[in-house]
Amino acid sequence: MKKVLEKRKDVAFYIKLFPLKMHKDAYWKSKSIICNKSIKMLEDNFEKKDIPKTECDTKEIDENIKLAESLGITGTPAIIAPNGDIYSGAMPADRLIEIIDGRK
Repeated sequence: MKKVLEKRKDVAFYIKLFPLKMHKDAYWKSKSIICNKSIKMLEDNFEKKDIPKTECDTKEIDENIKLAESLGITGTPAIIAPNGDIYSGAMPADRLIEIIDGRK
């Protein structure tokens, strides 16, 4: 996403945290990131840095899990294109830009 944003200032990403059950700490980490509204914590987590465990009352992660299930999303990353197509897995920035621009 960062590489796309370096090339395209007209693109916005909406991130929905979808913790997979196979990652034992993913649920509480996702909840902590949401509760703190922290991109830094998200980036730190992806860099394998420790993040603080925060307790708060939010249903956002549970709602994200339900949304993913309703869309048939079972893994991450998953990208929903502007036309509604769903793509699973990481991809190069140039390919993602093609999808954003509507080129298959």
